[in-house]
Amino acid sequence: MKKYLSAFWQENRKFLFLLLSIVFFKSAIADLNSISGRSMQPTLLDGDKVWVNKLAYDVRVPFTDIFLASHTDPERGDIVIIDSEAAEKRLVKRIVGLPGDTIYMRNNTLVINGQPADYEVVSSDIDSLIIREHLFDHSHEAMLSDTFTSRLSRSFGPETVPQDQFFVLGDNRDNSADSRIYSFIPRDQIIGRSSSVIFSLDSDRNYLPRADRFLAELQ
Repeated sequence: MKKYLSAFWQENRKFLFLLLSIVFFKSAIADLNSISGRSMQPTLLDGDKVWVNKLAYDVRVPFTDIFLASHTDPERGDIVIIDSEAAEKRLVKRIVGLPGDTIYMRNNTLVINGQPADYEVVSSDIDSLIIREHLFDHSHEAMLSDTFTSRLSRSFGPETVPQDQFFVLGDNRDNSADSRIYSFIPRDQIIGRSSSVIFSLDSDRNYLPRADRFLAELQ
């Protein structure tokens, strides 16, 4: 058996080293995350594969959730990947509320620390509206739906974001389970930040690539 294992190692050590390096890289440095669903439209589409920078905020022990060091804090407007204990799955959402902020929403109008966000209409069709939301020094597009039947998630608070936690929303405000459902997101459940789409497959067109999404930057 030892002779067999030694021969196997000699023949495959380069491949095994490469495989270990890839797993290490995906665990501690960067990875791809698949977007499934419509909760981040119009920014992210179903079928997008986004780049996840796992060193954006923290350094952790590979293959574990053990925290080693922090070098920067999540900022308002960041698109973050979350290992949510409340949702029991991975979420991709946008940070809109920082620790200490007081968050208030009424009929999808967002108010932070008493200051309402500014809105402008980008486009509209029969059942949806694309707006640009301005939050202090950050702006991004969001989607509102005219066909949404439940209005409960259009309102929230006022509540103050606890220390080391964040308030996150999906850009598709009427079709997103986020902090309005799962409450605030602890810092240690944020595993990385995404700033670009690597590639995208369109499920409505037999999973053909979306050429205009290749290496597209995210706002």
